[in-house]
Amino acid sequence: MSCGEPHETECSEVLDHLYEFLDHEMPDGDCAKFEVHIDECSPCLEKYGLEQAVKKLVKRCCGHDDVPADLRAKVMGRIELIRSGHSVPDHDLVTGRPADAPSASSGDAGRGDRAAGSGEASPA
Repeated sequence: MSCGEPHETECSEVLDHLYEFLDHEMPDGDCAKFEVHIDECSPCLEKYGLEQAVKKLVKRCCGHDDVPADLRAKVMGRIELIRSGHSVPDHDLVTGRPADAPSASSGDAGRGDRAAGSGEASPA
């Protein structure tokens, strides 16, 4: 998206990094550039306002759940890998299985000692 007006910082750059700006995860110099851009660009200001409202709504509705410490550590580890430019492992953070592997609750997983393939339904 571009508003068609010349800006020191392009609309696409602002929108690509909008959540970093909203989350205060960028250097102060970049924040200052983004603030100037948002102040002078009404389409980007509108998008910023919308994303800010969504973020507040999510926090209000979902912000009370505690995140398990091991999951938090795995997510933070993955973020650090991405920030350092390393490749990200292709496995699920929670289960450790490949992201495209079936879960234990699907298919025949966890059938235990039940007879497989009998094809007969037990009466209810």
